[in-house]
Amino acid sequence: MLGQMMTQPLLISSLIDHAERYHDQTEIISVEADGTIFETNWADVAQNARRMGSALTKLGLRPQDRVGTLAWNNRRHLEIYYAVSGAGFVCHTINPRLFPEQMTYIINHAQDRVLFFDTTFLPLVIALRDQLTEAHHFVLMGGRDEAALSQVPGLMFYDELIETGEPDYAWPSFDENTASSLCYTSGTTGHPKGVLYSHRSTVLHSFASNTCDVIGYSAVDVVMPVVPMFHVNAWGSPYACAMSGSRMVMPGPDLHGEALVNLIDTYGVTLAMGVPTIWQGLLAHADQSGSKLESLKRTVIGGAACPPTMIETFRETYGVDTIHAWGMSEMSPLGSTNFPLAKHLDLPVEDQHKLRESQGRPPFGVELKIVDDNGNDLPHDGETQGDLMVRGHWVLDSYYLLKDQDILQDGWFATGDVATLDADGYMTIRDRSKDIIKSGGEWISSVELENIAVAHPQLATAAVVGVPHPKWDERPLLIAVKAEGEDPTEQDLLAFFDGKIAGWQVPDKVVFVDALPLNATGKILKRQLRADFSDILMG
Repeated sequence: MLGQMMTQPLLISSLIDHAERYHDQTEIISVEADGTIFETNWADVAQNARRMGSALTKLGLRPQDRVGTLAWNNRRHLEIYYAVSGAGFVCHTINPRLFPEQMTYIINHAQDRVLFFDTTFLPLVIALRDQLTEAHHFVLMGGRDEAALSQVPGLMFYDELIETGEPDYAWPSFDENTASSLCYTSGTTGHPKGVLYSHRSTVLHSFASNTCDVIGYSAVDVVMPVVPMFHVNAWGSPYACAMSGSRMVMPGPDLHGEALVNLIDTYGVTLAMGVPTIWQGLLAHADQSGSKLESLKRTVIGGAACPPTMIETFRETYGVDTIHAWGMSEMSPLGSTNFPLAKHLDLPVEDQHKLRESQGRPPFGVELKIVDDNGNDLPHDGETQGDLMVRGHWVLDSYYLLKDQDILQDGWFATGDVATLDADGYMTIRDRSKDIIKSGGEWISSVELENIAVAHPQLATAAVVGVPHPKWDERPLLIAVKAEGEDPTEQDLLAFFDGKIAGWQVPDKVVFVDALPLNATGKILKRQLRADFSDILMG
């Protein structure tokens, strides 16, 4: 008889068991909702997760019942991640930055039976409670609070609920394709759509994340996920860190530059992840305070295109390697990360740096291709633009409880991005398909124009959108936020494009604003900008 290998289901509970068994004393620093610091470790997180899993089971939850969270990145939220999924329920992380109507919709659509929430969100829960049709248990993530109880009759408290759980609770075993967690997209029109992850997809995503050419968490790292745990599960970092035994710094509610710089310098953070808007604040405070960010070795930037100047500042000023990444809620989220190939090490330094500005190449487990408007495959020559398609082990097949859906095209998911791919698989996002500007029959990348604009030393940030034009159909408009204490003119900014891009692609006009509108995940709301300035070139 031929030999065979053991078969064990790929379950999220196995990740926390591993962390407890081999990295039990590895520290986890948690900034609580009130700003205080709580120090714990993987052993305590694992023990509390088991007790909470047992407590939720005693509440009468059925397998696959949904459990919602309205919480920051902190140790109790980390325990909930493992307690809920490990016990066979579905952990539904809710973005508190959504409009209340959207939150009501997704909590009811998910049919959350339990809602955990940090004290920050007590007023929000009070306002929404009567509209939540399926939620039977509300749990404040802290100790007993009589004032909160008087406002929410029947309110339960995390620190009391966990005491009802059994310390020797054994994680149940079930099929690895069982659903584990649920996130709703925030970038769509209409109602947000649910993306349901499985235990198998989550564990495979963790394996991929931990490879050297993706993120490569390790047991010597101090990892600070600034990306919220309610945004695509903090890019999978709570799972990948348990797998690798990394130390973690959970930054809590304050994500301003000063707070993040202090955490990095105090706890020796080596790896941090977040969106570009977060790093703008961090770099500004590091510059003002004189911090050298000495411990920081790597930053992972995703969620939006990263300006090349930001990568350069991290590299040249602080000696920090920036990993440009790309992904989506529908992809768990990792789709590509930017690391060089061996042959690139022989390139001139300037060319190596230029290469790092793209979104990189996919890991094993993800396939990318580009197609034309008719669905025909396009060449991977680094020049031809097309609609980006993806398939893989942690890519969604269908949205949660969405009727009459047919979202795949011959087994591929359409990302909504316009991109190029080269022969080595390096992908560059040229724009979102809805944001690319069509002027006189020619395409203009808003991302490329934005990257040039934000390099201007007198700007804090900027966005470019296409607005109607009586002759050219659409023309680019630059919406700019001045840096503190600076006063550039429209002519200054338009002249800055000279020699950097074809003359016909230069924006027609500059509008100065105090701030750019952002969505619930920190991305610029270009739809709102297009509406606000739709008539500006039509006069």
